[in-house]
Amino acid sequence: MRGGMGNMNNMMKQMQKMQKQMEQAQNELNERTFVGTAGGGMVTVTANGLKQIVDVTIKEDVVDPEDIEMLQDLVLTATNDAIKQIEDATAKTMGQFTKGMNIPGLF
Repeated sequence: MRGGMGNMNNMMKQMQKMQKQMEQAQNELNERTFVGTAGGGMVTVTANGLKQIVDVTIKEDVVDPEDIEMLQDLVLTATNDAIKQIEDATAKTMGQFTKGMNIPGLF
């Protein structure tokens, strides 16, 4: 029966090690910046890994008082682009930890 406990302890150590690595990976992601663009770079939206928008840049040429809706669409598109990049990077980074593990409800 003793061998069983050793395996259990070993598994717990592995889980703790993995959890540390996951936290580190998540922290690195949070500090990265992601830049979404629209209209060929006319509008850029910069976000961090926490999905917080940290910067919005709008080129003068795209500002048309007659067509505010186009500008709103561009800002929306650029914002969604940045958020999609964050989600893709998060899935890719965190996915390496869940590969080969079948833990329901982990993510």
